[in-house]
Formats: sequence, structure tokens, C-alpha cells
Amino acid sequence: MVTYIIRRLIAAVGLLFIVSAITFSIFYLVPRLAGATPETLATRYVGRTATAETVHLTAENLGFYDPITVQYANWAKGIFVGASYDMGAETEHCPAPCLGYSFITRQPVWPDLLDRAPVTLSLAVGASVLWLLGGVSIGVLSALRRGSLFDRAAMTVALAGVSMPIFWTGLMALALFAYKFAIFPGGGSYTPITENPVKWAQGLLLPWITLAFLFSAQYARLTRAGMLETMNEDYIRTARAKGLTEQVVVVRHGLRAALTPILTIFGLDLGLLLGGAVLTEKVFSLNGLGKYAITGISDQDMPKIMGVTLLAATFIVISNLVVDMLYAVVDPRVRLQ
Repeated sequence: MVTYIIRRLIAAVGLLFIVSAITFSIFYLVPRLAGATPETLATRYVGRTATAETVHLTAENLGFYDPITVQYANWAKGIFVGASYDMGAETEHCPAPCLGYSFITRQPVWPDLLDRAPVTLSLAVGASVLWLLGGVSIGVLSALRRGSLFDRAAMTVALAGVSMPIFWTGLMALALFAYKFAIFPGGGSYTPITENPVKWAQGLLLPWITLAFLFSAQYARLTRAGMLETMNEDYIRTARAKGLTEQVVVVRHGLRAALTPILTIFGLDLGLLLGGAVLTEKVFSLNGLGKYAITGISDQDMPKIMGVTLLAATFIVISNLVVDMLYAVVDPRVRLQ
């Protein structure tokens, strides 16, 4: 098991290296292929009203005239040991891990990501707990009551949930439950959990429910299909023949085996949300990583976009690593070689 974990960690580091190299190439090499010049990138630091001499000096100080491999090496080096940016009038030091300076705010990207990460983390973890418990529970009950009114109603609602985009359900939830009936706070009412845990939960409850409704529908359908297949296996009939209670048969033998595909998509979904729930944060005016990414895209602020991309890739890799290690715990048929 230890050897497997070490091997997976090495593979994760290699994957992050590939993602960072591809991301850096997209944002710095592709614009050059499209006709952009080093002066074009430097203009974003000094403004369009700067003189040509100032722009040229800034591009030279920031290394935009260097080969793309040298620029990437300097950028990657800054992640581990920090970097210094010569802006002309002054030299800015960016401590490790340095993901560059924003074109617009001229502030380091990493502290901005840390400020917004708790919002996205709170949103993703809270919603994931709701959709995992709700979706799996409904899927199990639907499988055990196949063809019943509950099964047909649950799958109809699940189909509707899968079909509805988050920007529509989010706006409808805000219009009905926040503004019309005032059951939940409106958008943008995030309170850090360290200040007031109750207000923290109240402010995120509506986004949690809205996001969980979208994801739990998919989990309910997948759980139902897995349970229907698992409950017809020979070892399920053997367990019943031994006199085990139906609860033990369903939970310990049926559901445990059906959870393997659930874990797979859960790791991907959670990793993607931790990297930034873009539409959800936009709809509910939450100042998290997703909204930060939207701001970077609209401003064409490449260091911001690269920072969010690399952080999202890290979350996805870690989530999949954890899921791989949980396979052997959930399903005893899985054996690590």
C-alpha cells in the first residue's frame, strides 16, 4: 500500500508539471503565434499610456524577450523559491509560492487565491455532503422499490435536476426563497466560519441546496443502476441464505459494492468544484475562486487565470488520489498490485 501511494504521488507530481507546462504555453506561447509581441504583455503592467521606451524596458525586465522555455523555468522556480519582478521604478519580491503578479492589480496572485479559497471550499464541501447523502439514499430506496410510485417520482425529479442548468435553478431559487419569501439570505451574504458559524451556514445554505439538487440527481440515477445490478449477484443471495438481515445485506454487501463508480465521479466533481464553482459563485455573488477566474478572463489577466488553473488541477489530482486509495476500503474485491 505504501509503495502504491508513493507511486501515485510521483505520478501526481508529474501530471501537475505537465498541466503547468501546457497552461503556461497556452497563455504565453499561443498569443505569440497569433501575432502578440513582448511589448503587448508588458503594456498590461504599465498601461497603454506609457511611452514605448517604458514598455520596452518593462518587457526586458520581466523577461518577455527570453525563450519560452526560460520564461517557464523562471515561473516554475518562483513557485518553490519565490521571484523578483523588476517593474522599472521598483523591484517587487514575490515570496514562494509565487504564481506571478496580476496585470491589473499588480498584486501577487497566491495571496488572492488564499483569500478566496475558503469561500469555494465552504461551498464545495457543504454541497458535496448534501448531494452525496441525498443522491445515494434516494438511489438505494429507488432500487429497493423498483417500479413503485416513489421510484418513478424520484427518477422523474432526478431527470429534471440533471436537465436544469445551475444558472437557471440558482436564479429561480434566489427569486423565490431569498427575495419573494425571504426564507434564506440573498446572494453575497458569505460570513467566514471563524467569525460566526451560524451565519456562515445560513449564508451558504441556499447555494448548497441548489448545487446539491443538480448533482444529487446524477448520483441518484447512478446509485439506482448500480444497486439494481449488485442486488442480483450471487453473493447477495448467499448473504440472504445465511440469515443476514435485509439491512446488513443492503448496506454492507449491496451498497458497498455499488459505491465504486460513485467514488470515481465524486472525486472528479469535488475536485472540479474546489477549483472554482464558476457559475454558482457568479449567480450567488460569492467571492470565491470561480468569480476570481471570471474576473481574470474578462480582464485578460493571464497570471490570475494560470493561478486558478494550476490550483484547480492540484485539487483534482489530490481528489483522484484519495479516491484511488479508498477503493480498497470500500470494495474488498479491489486489490492493489
